[in-house]
Amino acid sequence: MYLVLMVCVSLLAQDKTLQTVKLSHPAPRIDGNLDDPAWKEAPVATGFIQNFPNFGQASLQKTEVRILYDNAAIYIGAYLYDDPSMIRRQITARDEEQFKDVDYFSVFLDTYNDQQNGFQFLVTSANVQTDARLSPGVVTSFGEYGDKTWDAVWESQVGIKNDGWVVEMKIPYISLRFANRDVQNWGLQLLRSVRRYNETSFWNKVDPNVNGFVNQFGQLSNLLNIQPPLRLSFSPYVSTGVRNTPDGNGSRTEWLGSGGMDVKYGINESFTLDATVIPDFGQVISDNVVNNLTPYEVRFEEYRPFFTEGTEIFNKSGLFYSRRIGATPMNYEAINMLAENDPDIEIIRNPSRTSLLNGIKFSGRTKKKLGIGFFNALTAPMYATLRDKITGERTKIQTEPLTNYNILVLDQALKGRSYITFTNNNVIRNSSGRDANVTGLDFNFYDKSNNYNLRGYGHYSKVFTNDPYDGFNTLLRAGKVSGKFQYALQNTIRSAEYDPTDLGYQQTANLNSSTASFSYKQLTPTPNFLTYEYTLTTRYDRIYKPDRFNTLAIDLRGFWYLKNFWDVALTAAFLPDQHDYFILRTPVGKYARRPQFGYLELEGSSDSRKKLFFNYNILVANFFKNPEKDYFILGAGVRYRFSNRLTLDLSHRHESETDYIVYAGRTALNEPRISFVDFKDITSILSGIYNFTPRINLTLRVRHYWSNVKYKRTALLDDEGYPIAPIASANTDNINFFNTDAFFTWDFRYGSRLILGYKNWLGDDQVVDPLRYKSYTSNLGQSFSMRHGNEATLRFIYFLDYNQLRRKKG
Repeated sequence: MYLVLMVCVSLLAQDKTLQTVKLSHPAPRIDGNLDDPAWKEAPVATGFIQNFPNFGQASLQKTEVRILYDNAAIYIGAYLYDDPSMIRRQITARDEEQFKDVDYFSVFLDTYNDQQNGFQFLVTSANVQTDARLSPGVVTSFGEYGDKTWDAVWESQVGIKNDGWVVEMKIPYISLRFANRDVQNWGLQLLRSVRRYNETSFWNKVDPNVNGFVNQFGQLSNLLNIQPPLRLSFSPYVSTGVRNTPDGNGSRTEWLGSGGMDVKYGINESFTLDATVIPDFGQVISDNVVNNLTPYEVRFEEYRPFFTEGTEIFNKSGLFYSRRIGATPMNYEAINMLAENDPDIEIIRNPSRTSLLNGIKFSGRTKKKLGIGFFNALTAPMYATLRDKITGERTKIQTEPLTNYNILVLDQALKGRSYITFTNNNVIRNSSGRDANVTGLDFNFYDKSNNYNLRGYGHYSKVFTNDPYDGFNTLLRAGKVSGKFQYALQNTIRSAEYDPTDLGYQQTANLNSSTASFSYKQLTPTPNFLTYEYTLTTRYDRIYKPDRFNTLAIDLRGFWYLKNFWDVALTAAFLPDQHDYFILRTPVGKYARRPQFGYLELEGSSDSRKKLFFNYNILVANFFKNPEKDYFILGAGVRYRFSNRLTLDLSHRHESETDYIVYAGRTALNEPRISFVDFKDITSILSGIYNFTPRINLTLRVRHYWSNVKYKRTALLDDEGYPIAPIASANTDNINFFNTDAFFTWDFRYGSRLILGYKNWLGDDQVVDPLRYKSYTSNLGQSFSMRHGNEATLRFIYFLDYNQLRRKKG
């Protein structure tokens, strides 16, 4: 018995190796049958090991995988044994397999064998594809391993058999990058998910107690003399549409039309150039716009494909916020204010978005594991046109100059999971516009055992204006990152004039923040739980200059994953004191003292395998010295799977606080003022998808947001941050945002797509009478009766591979 146990432990401790074979037969047909003679030549990878829910145990179902290659592509054939009547086969959208009722198989390739970067290709039992880029800078959640916004062009097919299901995949080298070597050894990982068991198993074991994922791959060896064809592809597009926008007492109709092209050129096996010419980003999901009462800029998600695909190296240092490119022109609001303040001025044209002329991305990695990335984007100058109603004279005013954005990244992968990264961001505006430069050096070091980590960065910014200024931002973090017990100490110092916002994002400057965290994680099953963990975090913030207290926060969080696959989390937090300097939006002087408080937050969700799935979030605060003050959050979501094709989701979130402090401008003597308000923010989202086939779907998303802010009193501040000389106020802001996004998508061939889009949004009458419409339901009803804008678009994208064109011509 002891000998058997030691053999099992030894097998778990060893990384597996699969020796692949170069094709001597014709390449296998990708038809989901695995009956081509070529597959018989390939060695078999089997013996999958559970990662969840029972780490270390053998997978409950047998899996066999074969891998072949030639000078055109990598071929993967997998036989996933199972009872065919038990295979879950929900049809999902591309990249949306997680928490859905579907089985899937995935292959991961670390083509540089650096234990840090890689590619993922996944196929569900309904033949829906997912692909992702893996890198150390990508933040992932449970079941996610990389950046899924990256989309590659590759083939797959599945087949249901009497004793399981089959996956065949062809991954052309146009979708990969690797070093130029005669003999290649790549990192390899294979994954199988059996949904009815909630089981995830890997070919090479992945220990949940070990930090990192790519460093736990096995090896794919014996790739010899790969001579890939020229990697060159084109994706021309044309789009047309019509937009109707409320304008004064009437509406304005615009006919839309554009055309452009994306180009991918493989300079060699390692480096790729991506370019987009005259891009059109009209068919993206609407932003979740809110009524922002805080001093911090709202950060929006990026949905534009050029800025989401293959940008992980540019995001590694956290200095790139792509929404800066093509954003609202800097003088857009100033033009609107001119018209508001002068009734004799009419706005003829004032574009709300800056046009992107072109963009390029150059990236790859050398034999020495040095990653190199260069990004460039050029945006057009934007102009507003005004008309004098009395004279009829028209005036053209520039709202945004011609602007050039550049990013250079050098990312050296070191031994193990360590790396060091240099980043330079540069923004140059035409004429007398503001220019900016940010330079950063980031490092992340692990010891040989991968148990301990030292991470940090130093960033320097300089802004060139008539009065130039510069600043710095540093971070140092050290801790234990593997095992059941983990801890970390961290310090961040950000000078008052550090400003990366021309091409990056930042909430606050002038901060000295220290954090300590301690956690205990049980990631293998116990008699009562599948997993659980406890985390204690303390944060102590001070203003950097002059050195003054800002905030102290302590929170304790517990998370439990139950045996029935439900989960629950409870957080208890205490903030004994807060001196809010940032709310006054000025250099350090006075501050607003926010009241001492603590809160309890309960979160959880049900078993996502079921047709009916729900989640919830409840937060209740207690202001110990201000018992009359209230703050709470109530959120809930429900998803129902009507069939393997149709799913609907509904979510609702209610946030409310009394006597919340907001900025109220300055007096004639330049004294800062604050207002005390009672606010309610309520958001409802209905979304759904109907999948006609694995490549044809219809998606719908409807969002309504209501913000009600009642101003109670306005006050000055004394030197201790307390309000003085309050003046009563009775103003109320009652704001609604409403958006509908619907898209019919047909991937009619690999890399080619037809998209029919429809958008509907609340027009410029977002402020609703608060005396007539006091409740959420009345505001929702009024949102439907107010004037809306509408847009319908049709977009056609066609993928052209140069090698296929050459073969057809020959």
